[in-house]
Amino acid sequence: MSILKIARMGHPVLLAKAGLVEDVSAPEIQALIAAMAETMFDAGGVGLAAPQVHVGLRLFVFRVPASRGDGVEIPLRAVVNPMIVPHEAAGRELGWEGCLSIPGLRAAVPRWREIRLSGLDEDGKAFDEVLTGFAARVVQHEADHLDGVLYPMRMEDFSRFGYNEELDRYPQELL
Repeated sequence: MSILKIARMGHPVLLAKAGLVEDVSAPEIQALIAAMAETMFDAGGVGLAAPQVHVGLRLFVFRVPASRGDGVEIPLRAVVNPMIVPHEAAGRELGWEGCLSIPGLRAAVPRWREIRLSGLDEDGKAFDEVLTGFAARVVQHEADHLDGVLYPMRMEDFSRFGYNEELDRYPQELL
């Protein structure tokens, strides 16, 4: 396997709309999924989208550790050609987000509390499920990358945006 270079904010690949994956079983797609997973774990992330590793395809990997997922762990998954439908009645909420493409910073970002996620898994099998809480947040964040959207573009209040060290040093009642 290999660790891939992560594109940082400012690189044009992060602002482009990604194309559909035509064949999930293609060896190069399977190799990309494996390398993205290794890269995500190496960087300490919970999600990584293909555009973040300079590949303009509609694909991301994610995981939710039990410590972050309201006690519910979601092991490593790949999501190919995702579609997200928010459950608008559940509303939106602010939550802290960081991004491997925007290292050292985090912000309070509004996201839907509950979503319906459909797409293909790493084996090309179709799925359709409902996600809530942190898992829904991670998936929305990663899916945004497939449309050229970075989390600061979703922010409504830039006073809730800062360097991790400063936010840790001066905790605030922001949410």
